Amino acid sequence: MIGWNDFIWFALSAVLCWMLGAFLGWKNSRKAIVVSLAGTAVFLCFIIGLWITLERPPMRTQGETRLWYSLFISFIGILVYSRWRFRWILSFSTMMAIVFTCINIFKPEIHSKSLMPALQSVWFVPHVAVYMFAYAMMGAATLFAIYLWWQSSRRKIQADEMTACDTLVKIGWAFLTLGMVMGSLWAKEAWGDYWTWDPKETWAAATWLGYLLYMHLRPHMKDHDYTFALLIFNFILLQMCWWGINFLPAAQSSVHVY
Repeated sequence: MIGWNDFIWFALSAVLCWMLGAFLGWKNSRKAIVVSLAGTAVFLCFIIGLWITLERPPMRTQGETRLWYSLFISFIGILVYSRWRFRWILSFSTMMAIVFTCINIFKPEIHSKSLMPALQSVWFVPHVAVYMFAYAMMGAATLFAIYLWWQSSRRKIQADEMTACDTLVKIGWAFLTLGMVMGSLWAKEAWGDYWTWDPKETWAAATWLGYLLYMHLRPHMKDHDYTFALLIFNFILLQMCWWGINFLPAAQSSVHVY
C-alpha cells in the first residue's frame, strides 16, 4: 500500500526526471519530452497508489490538491514545450511543480479515509480535477507573463509568445467555467442550492470574471506591461480562491475544506 510515508521517494524520482528534462529542454532535445513525461508518470503512480490506499480520491485537503497541481503543471509544461518549443518553459513549470512538491514533503497532510457526506458525490472528482487543471493552466500562463515581462526590457515580444500565453488563458478559463458548472450541480445535490455566495464561490466568481475581463481587453491592449500585470493580478485572485480564503474570518463558515 502506498501512503504519505512513501511520497518522498516518488517525489525525488519525479523531481530528478523533471530537472533533467528541463536541462535537456535548453538544448532543444526531444529527449526532454520523454524524460519529463517519465517524471510525471512516476508522480501519477503515487497519486493512484494513494487513491487506492485512502479508498477515496486524494482531493479533499490542501496537501492532496497540491499533488494534482504539481502533476498538471508539469504536464502542461511538456505540452507547451512540445507545441511551441519554448526552451525555458520546462524550467519554469518544473520550478513550480517542485515548489508544491516540496511543501508536501516538508509538511505532509495525512487524513482519515472517510469523506463527509457532501463530498460523496459523483461530481466531486470531476469538479476538483477540472479546477486543478484550470489552476495549472493559469499558473503556466502566469509563468509566461512573468518571463515575458522580464524579457520585454531586453527584446521585442514575439507574436507567437503572446499567442501561447493567450491560448493557455483561454483553455484555463474554459476549464474554470466547466468546474463552476460542475460545482453548482454538486452544490444543488448536496445543499439544495446551485449558488449560495459561500466565500469560496465568491472568490471563484471574481477569478472567473477577472480572466474574462483579460480576454475581452487583450485584443485592445497595445502595451504588454498592462497585459502581464492583469494576468498576474488575476492569478493572485486565483490563489485567494484556492487557499487564501482559509485565512479569512468568513471562511470559518465555508462548506469547502480545500
